[in-house]
Amino acid sequence: MRVIAGKFRSRTLQALDGLETRPTYDRLKETLFNVLHSAGKVDECRWADLFAGTGAIGIEALSRGAASVCFAEKNVAAARVLRTNLATLALEATLAERDAAEALRQWEKIGLQFDVIFLDPPYRMHGAYAEALRVIARGELLAPGGIVVAEHEKRFDPGEGEGTLRRYRLLKQGDSALSFYRHTQAQDEETSREVNE
Repeated sequence: MRVIAGKFRSRTLQALDGLETRPTYDRLKETLFNVLHSAGKVDECRWADLFAGTGAIGIEALSRGAASVCFAEKNVAAARVLRTNLATLALEATLAERDAAEALRQWEKIGLQFDVIFLDPPYRMHGAYAEALRVIARGELLAPGGIVVAEHEKRFDPGEGEGTLRRYRLLKQGDSALSFYRHTQAQDEETSREVNE
């Protein structure tokens, strides 16, 4: 597992063997960051990386110029490796070793807002998508113009959204997919677009 672009390009990150962490593969990661870069959501942006595993997505964001990343990972072994990866690159970041929804509520209590919230639960945890989207939709965690991105199996649909948090784009690549959400008024909802690559 490696950082693919930015300040830490080609630096190797520690991974976990035999545990249910599923790193985002490089091609999908590149697609994700191309979309977010074109939307102005990388440089100097505030990120949340939920179900962070060993931190590859959040670290990639920091490498590419994100201002800050808050990580949430409740798996003790994964959190330990995440801390090691941050230390190896001399990066400072917030790590909540708890359930993603609980971390979101904690961050909201202290007034944090994010320009990008990325969530990538273990694929079998279908309910985790709806729970995280609900917490984000009902609160003030997403900054004006902010984006939520959910990585999921291509054959699983995490839904069109919650409340005013609505999906506006769906990208499919290989066996995986990325759903992009933002706050929008019901009368202005856009139809989801599918792009098969």
